[in-house]
Parts: sequence; structure tokens; C-alpha cells
Amino acid sequence: MKHAILGAGAIGGLVGTVLASIGEDVVVIVRAEKLAAYPSNLSLERPSGVEAITAPARAVTTLEEPVDVLWIATKTYQLQAALETVKQSPRHVVPLSNGVDHVEVLRKRFGKESVIPATIAVEAERSAPGEFVQRSPFVRLNLTSSGEPLLGTIVEKLRKLGFTCQFMPNEQTLLWNKLCFLAPFALVTSASGMNIGEVLADESWRQNLKSAVAEACAVANASGADLVAAQIQAVFEGVPTAMRSSMQKDVVAGRQLELDAIGGPIVRGGERYGMEVKTTANLMSAIRAKAAA
Repeated sequence: MKHAILGAGAIGGLVGTVLASIGEDVVVIVRAEKLAAYPSNLSLERPSGVEAITAPARAVTTLEEPVDVLWIATKTYQLQAALETVKQSPRHVVPLSNGVDHVEVLRKRFGKESVIPATIAVEAERSAPGEFVQRSPFVRLNLTSSGEPLLGTIVEKLRKLGFTCQFMPNEQTLLWNKLCFLAPFALVTSASGMNIGEVLADESWRQNLKSAVAEACAVANASGADLVAAQIQAVFEGVPTAMRSSMQKDVVAGRQLELDAIGGPIVRGGERYGMEVKTTANLMSAIRAKAAA
């Protein structure tokens, strides 16, 4: 199949590299000023003991050819501008962006049946144009069950590369399952400046994390998901202690934050369903103040 990657940062680059490595035809959409120097091969450095991956991919500035799948891995605040580079509608769209609100935006543009919601959990970085680093020992890719006929064979190949993948029938559970982990993780690490191990070792911040997970799961379940807060909380006990969130790194670097996409659905959901989400709101306020300073 032919694939296009919109958002050639850490996540898009990782996905594009592994797709190309299993024999898929991959096109990467890059900024015009990056095109001339963009490499003809993508590379992915993987955790210690796992062989690095190098695979060919073409770079373009606009998508003007038909593709079977457009993988979207932009930051949420970049989505609208990035979509302007898509001149030819893809047959299917697989969004990997953070949050939940982007799915409806994409369905309005490409049609409900064309969009296959998905989530990915991995710590990764772009080290140079076309060069990417997987920091976490895991990559968890989940997709809605509607994508299995199209992507089932690809998913099996990704599993052989060490990915943990599953198709999930409940779309709200799929989307909120990631957000109920990501939002507390990103908000607490960004507000505290600590990695997850330091958060768990500090009783006050540990309680903030637990409360944020409970708030997120309550809103998620009111939205149609089926999640258990204790199970999400337990996941934190098994992640690498040095793990830091992308938002935390963005705060330190002074970059624009995905704060609304990650924390906003919980706060807005709390208002919609009459639920208290004080911890989430307070963490967001602390991060805004930190970023402004």
C-alpha cells in the first residue's frame, strides 16, 4: 500500500520508518525549506539491544497523489495548517494526534468512514531531519476495529518489530484510554518538573497523579468509554522511572504546548457532566504560569 506521513516529527518519523522497513511505499510531507536537504532514507535508533532501522522514503511538500493511508502525527495546534498541504484526499486517514477532539475535525473534512482513529504511546525524539530515536522500550499502537480489514496485515508485521498492537471495538475507550494516561502524566510531570519516578516517590505529587487519573476516567466513562482508574494508575508503576513527557520537554524548551488538547477535554467534560476536575484544572493553571515565566 501507499502511505503518506503528515507530521514528520518524532511520532510520524517513527511510524514512517517502520512502515517503509516492512516494504510499504512511504511518502513524508515536509516543509518546503526542508525538502532539498531531506534524506532519501529514514532511520530509527531503537532501545539498547534492538537493531536500528533504515528504510527508503520520498519527501514531498504537498500531497498531490492518491494514497491508501494518510497517517497524521502533527501537534494538535498545527493540524489545520498542516492539512492545507493535503491536496489529494486519501482513501483512509489514521490520526495519531493527542486528545480526542481532532477526530471530529478530520471526519468533517474527509468523511466519517474514511477516518480510522488510533493512538500511539511511545517516548521518541527527532534527532535530525529524517533521523529519529525511540527512547522508551515499548511502542503501543491501538486502532479502532474498523481498521482491521485494511491494516490487519501491517499490524501483524509491526508486532514482529516489537510493537504492542490491538484493535478496539469501542472508539471512546480507544481514545480516552490513552488520554487518561497521557493527561495525568503530562500535567503532573510538567507542573512538577520531575520524571515519573520522582513523582511516584513524592507523596504529594503521587496523590496529584492519582487524583488526575480519577478525574480523567470519570469524564471518559461519562463520554462512553469503559475504563477503570485503578488499572490506569497501575500502568505508571511499570514505566521506566526516568520517563518524561513531551509537554514537560516543551515547557523547558519554551515551545508551544498542547495543553488544551491534552487537559482541555477533561476540564470541558467536567463542566458538561457536572463533575469536579479540580486537580486537572489546577495543574493546567500551574503549567500556564510556568510557561509564561
